Amino acid sequence: MDSEDFNPTRLKELANSLAGENRNLFKQLKRMDGRKVDELFHSAHAEEYEKFDCLACANCCRTISPIITYNDVERIAKALRLKPSVVVEKYLEVDSDGDYVFRSSPCPFILPDNYCSIYDSRPKACREYPHTDRKRMHQIFSITQKNISICPIVFNVVERIKKEIEQ
Repeated sequence: MDSEDFNPTRLKELANSLAGENRNLFKQLKRMDGRKVDELFHSAHAEEYEKFDCLACANCCRTISPIITYNDVERIAKALRLKPSVVVEKYLEVDSDGDYVFRSSPCPFILPDNYCSIYDSRPKACREYPHTDRKRMHQIFSITQKNISICPIVFNVVERIKKEIEQ
C-alpha cells in the first residue's frame, strides 16, 4: 500500500484478511535469532519508510494514542508555554495500564493538513513510530501486529518480510 492509494478502512480490511497468515509469520519469527529478526525488520523498514509519505496518511495520529512520559509532558508544556500540570489536566488521562495517553482521538495536536503543531516537541513514542526499526523487535511483536492495521509502513514491512522468508 502506498501513500497515493492509502485508505484506513481498506488497510484494516486487508490486515484482517491476512491476520492468520501474520500470526503464523510472527510464530516463525519468534523461533529465529533476534539479530536476524532485527535485520529483516530494519532492512524492510528502511525501504518502506523511504517510499511512504506519512503526511498523506497520519492514521496513527487519528486513531491511537502514544504513551506519554513525564519527559514528554515537560517538553510539550515548554512548547505550549504551559505548566506541566495544565498539559496533564487539559490533554491527558491515565489508561488501564496506568500510563498517560491523550484524552481524545484524533491527537489534539494534529492539524487539518496532517502536520503536527508540536512536531519538534512530540512524545518519544511518536518520534519512534512505527517502531519497525527498533532493536530487539521480538520484544514488541504484539504492538507490531496491532500496528499492521493502522500503519501502511508496518503493513508493507510485514508483507516484505513474508516474501523474504519464503525465498
